Amino acid sequence: MGTGPGGGEALSAVDGGLVALGPLLAAAGLGLGMAAVSEPGPEPAGPAEAAAAAAMPPLRRLEFLAGRRAARRALRAVGLDCGEIPRRGRLPVFPPGRAASISHSAGIAVAVAAAPGRDLPLGCDLELRPLPREAARLVLCEDAESLLADAGPQPGAGAVWPVTALFSAKEAAWKALTVMTAEGREGPAGSLRELRVSPCGDHLRVCLRVDPAQAVRVRVVRVGSGVFSYVTGRAGTHD
Repeated sequence: MGTGPGGGEALSAVDGGLVALGPLLAAAGLGLGMAAVSEPGPEPAGPAEAAAAAAMPPLRRLEFLAGRRAARRALRAVGLDCGEIPRRGRLPVFPPGRAASISHSAGIAVAVAAAPGRDLPLGCDLELRPLPREAARLVLCEDAESLLADAGPQPGAGAVWPVTALFSAKEAAWKALTVMTAEGREGPAGSLRELRVSPCGDHLRVCLRVDPAQAVRVRVVRVGSGVFSYVTGRAGTHD
């Protein structure tokens, strides 16, 4: 993975925050992959990726290709090879038997992939730029405002969480609760406010407001001045 403006310093922060997660991710049946937009020679892995990238502005193109590299690295971490990863709408489409979730922030792409035979809901989110408290109205309804910490990037200080952590946890859960079918996308409708979040030990439980049984557990870890969130599994009704 390369270094350079917008890549090296941020990538070091991600590395430092995620290195201790390796064993935890592996124990959960997950592989991790990372890539920087500053890596030299970012090329599409096939014609579908090339066509998608060609229609994007320059920075978005670099983020898109970095995300695909991160996904392939995450899949390799669980022993799976993968060629190009096309998309349907804004969602990646993986070959049968392969699945990953992709996120990017500040020039860094991160992905988590499921090991073969592990039926896991996949979702991750990287937020290297902390959000202001005023952004809470975009994430929370009144019934969850008590979770909100006053300031600081540290997730999970007792029963309160920074808005960046809550936003990131909901983003990761949104991806895990979204699936692609032959008919297209199925998943939450509306905004992140349609998801309810509540404490679950050192994790967060995130569910659909309209169907609380559709729920996942999300772990949030500090990464530099931001956070990284990933879904660890489905959540039971009484979690």
